[in-house]
Amino acid sequence: MAVQRSCRPAAAGRSTRASVRSSRALAPVAAVGGVVLLCASIAVALTIGPADIRVADSWSVVAAHLGGNPSGLSPIRDGIVWDLRLPRTLLAAACGAGLAVCGTVLQSLLRNPLADPFVLGVSSGASTGAVAVIVLGAGGGLLSVTGGAFLGAVCSFALVVVLSHTLGGSTDRVVLAGVAAMQLFSALTSFVVMTAADAETTREVLFWLLGSLSGAGWTDVGVCAAVLAVGLAVCGGHARTLDAFAFGEDAAAALGVGVARTRLVLLSVTALLTAVLVSSAGAIGFVGLVLPHAIRALVGPRHARLLPLTALAGSVFLVWADTLARTVLDPQEVPVGVVTSLVGVPAFVLVLYRSRSTR
Repeated sequence: MAVQRSCRPAAAGRSTRASVRSSRALAPVAAVGGVVLLCASIAVALTIGPADIRVADSWSVVAAHLGGNPSGLSPIRDGIVWDLRLPRTLLAAACGAGLAVCGTVLQSLLRNPLADPFVLGVSSGASTGAVAVIVLGAGGGLLSVTGGAFLGAVCSFALVVVLSHTLGGSTDRVVLAGVAAMQLFSALTSFVVMTAADAETTREVLFWLLGSLSGAGWTDVGVCAAVLAVGLAVCGGHARTLDAFAFGEDAAAALGVGVARTRLVLLSVTALLTAVLVSSAGAIGFVGLVLPHAIRALVGPRHARLLPLTALAGSVFLVWADTLARTVLDPQEVPVGVVTSLVGVPAFVLVLYRSRSTR
């Protein structure tokens, strides 16, 4: 019996090492497959819609606008691809990647499997800012809905920082401060809509609150892509630090990590990235909650692999969610946040069940 008991830890250790090696081997394959799948998803998404446009037509339009030969398509069909579908699809890819990366960072940083980009109350603040512009006319016409949403998100995050610092600054306090800010700004949004909005404005606000990429333009794509690149660079540079945070703040500090400074930097980056994405696309849920768990189960917890693969998964997921949102009830459009929630809830339940069964 003693021999059997002594063999069990060794067998468990061999199983763990084999799992780690498998994850390392799978990561490059998953990365290449993710890039190919993302490119194919964008190409196919451009062809889906009322106008009959082929993949070759889409590429010819893109090539023509980038300095190549004329596409040969009519101006209307050219505009459908270049001015409507392509910026919308690229914005969906950028938003999906950014929200997924934010969820990955927050779940590790706060050691909370339910953390996502909205745990800091940033989404609720952005919603309040957007509603203030749409309903109350805040800014006197000088402030766009996107600008109002961004300012609201920044105010919400500032409140979270002040509250968490006042309460002690631990990760639990950050989560609690985020929940408080989320409830506060959600209440403010509801109050403004109920007291000052007419039926048509209420419908417009509701559509934005549920997430929509219908107004995507090249400016939105450029801003979101630039902020996403910066966010990925900063978070990727802290990949080893995030690995240390998985063992707790005390363990990270023992390894030489500046816990308070690192937490403030990463929280600020994720809040800024979330604010920009939400201000352009509205509140889109479950992307940052579900996908990090799914990719972590696939390639393991090491953030050097986890962050880029989660970004790719988020991009592919939101491209197809938006494609479904704009076509499933054509000509009526479904808010993309509704689609992500309908898909995300069962997926999250499945992830929780699989994690329970593997314990």
